[in-house]
Amino acid sequence: MSPSTDTSTDTQQRRDASPHVRAAHATTAAELPFTDTQDFADARRGFLGTIDDAVVLHATGRPVWSMVPYAFQADETPPPTVNPSLWRQARLNLNHGLFEVVPGVYQVRGLDIANMTLIESGAGVIVVDTLTSTEGAAAALALYRRHRGERPVSAIIYTHTHTDHWGGCAGVVDRAVVASGKVPVIAPEHFMEHTVSENVFVGNAMLRRSMYQFGRLLPPGPRGHVDCGLGKTMAVGSVALIPPTDHITRTGEERTIDGVRFVFQMAPDSEAPAEMHFFLPDFGVLCLAENATHNFHNLLPFRGSQVRDARVWSGYLSEALELWGGAAEALIGQHHWPVWGSARIADYIAVQRDLYKYVHDQTVRLMNHGLTAPEIAEQIALPPSLARHWHARGYYGSVRHNAKAVYQHYLGWYDCNPANLDPLPPVESAKKAMDYMGGIDAAVTRAAADFAAGEYRWVAQVMSQAVFADPDHKGARDLLADTYEQLGYLAESSTWRNAYLFGAHELRHGMPNLPGRTPISPETMAALSIEQLFDTLSIRLNGPKAFDKHIVLNWTLTDTGERSTLSLENATLTHSVGDHAAKADAEVALTRSQLNALIGARTPIVEALVALAGSIAGDAGMVRDLFALIDMNTRMFEIVEPKRAAV
Repeated sequence: MSPSTDTSTDTQQRRDASPHVRAAHATTAAELPFTDTQDFADARRGFLGTIDDAVVLHATGRPVWSMVPYAFQADETPPPTVNPSLWRQARLNLNHGLFEVVPGVYQVRGLDIANMTLIESGAGVIVVDTLTSTEGAAAALALYRRHRGERPVSAIIYTHTHTDHWGGCAGVVDRAVVASGKVPVIAPEHFMEHTVSENVFVGNAMLRRSMYQFGRLLPPGPRGHVDCGLGKTMAVGSVALIPPTDHITRTGEERTIDGVRFVFQMAPDSEAPAEMHFFLPDFGVLCLAENATHNFHNLLPFRGSQVRDARVWSGYLSEALELWGGAAEALIGQHHWPVWGSARIADYIAVQRDLYKYVHDQTVRLMNHGLTAPEIAEQIALPPSLARHWHARGYYGSVRHNAKAVYQHYLGWYDCNPANLDPLPPVESAKKAMDYMGGIDAAVTRAAADFAAGEYRWVAQVMSQAVFADPDHKGARDLLADTYEQLGYLAESSTWRNAYLFGAHELRHGMPNLPGRTPISPETMAALSIEQLFDTLSIRLNGPKAFDKHIVLNWTLTDTGERSTLSLENATLTHSVGDHAAKADAEVALTRSQLNALIGARTPIVEALVALAGSIAGDAGMVRDLFALIDMNTRMFEIVEPKRAAV
């Protein structure tokens, strides 16, 4: 199918929920405690005001964020095309505005997938996490000031490395003010190292995969996008990174920040590779960042990341309970709504602690009995004492894919079955499978009968192979899309629903034809060290094109005085910072912003080199030759069908 830019509602092609899906939803509705409405009261508690429909606009006038498309969720009765449990979570995530946690501590929720926490200090307000976008962060701070007065920002705290917790920093503080030392930016140690590794190096692949995890281009509606589990959806605005000026390095570290006492707890390798919690003794407020949200979180998100360690994650929650379980009167996270009361908080943390540890321990137990990841996922289930808690439900992660993540953490991708050591790649394997089944037409006929019987998981497996064998076979594409759709309707996990429905959308409409763009914004690139900047260049080197190349370039940044060398040898690009090579093919002198533009490819290479012509000594052609070997990442690549472009 030809690519399409159409992301409109495709009601004519989308099907209603099947009888099998409706029966499953009826079972869910009967088994879960829907009469428990405490979360709805907590999500509204302390409400002070909001922005109409939570609409936040970009300078161009396009929406960065809006709740208008989700008005259909006002109805308490879930539609048959949405899992009732997920519908409940989606309706909770509709709440938006400024909320008082306790006097002096406030949260802006529902203007992004994440929360902004604001702590009133002696001279101003301390901002904890700055949302995803500059526009959203500015709107959140303006909303706070509208109700609490024009307090200046006295400090910024990043709880961890994910973009939705720092991307909006430029919306609350000016970079020059931070550079002057007037406003500290505080983060856990190794923040920049992991932010670059997770958000920059593989940012292009993550952007594409995130479309499946978050369903960002799915039309909102009962048969489309309803939620992201952690929040409604992802904001789409301007992203910047202001690097930390101060780091927290140990559990128990105490700081008084603009008159407010903080006690910090380190939580590395939990939900993020660099993450921390804190307790505010004067307010009785405990912040567990993103490690105790109102759902079972991901141990390995669909967008990709380092596998998270469920054992240490549980351990940090246990430690927090021991440190502050009796003292905390309000528990906040950087997603969702608070929990109040020391007894409720202690119970909440204990359930979250045991949730991660149970899945970890039982997965490892079954691993040691020789079960593989798919076998473990099929067998493991939460005990009723955990499963009955709404905040242990898998709206973002799930027991099934988190168990597979634990397996991967310890044993990796290989299940030790030699048949899986070096299998045929997907297209070749699919073509063989279709031949063995008597051809694609025969496979589609048999799969249609299984679809009618509700065997959706099997039909998805077989029809995915059919599409990889012949991506233009309409019968296979249509049946696979219909199957993904029913699996999406079944899913309690928002990420599973989004992945299935987005896959169905692409099978019907083709891959969205979106313009290419760098995953690194100019503001974020400016925050990288010179070593990190050259690392982003080296991972874009097209190795096969560089097999017979040898290039050495010396670089001098005229505005900072930094000196470095790039060396291409053995089809590998390496760099050394601090000095120059004795023998180089060329010497390049330029400003840091010029280097950013060159590496970020916001300036066409030829134009950039012409502009630098007066600053290149030696063989300027070697600079051109090096950059001719650097890949330009395309924003889009196929996922539910074979790759159609050579790499």
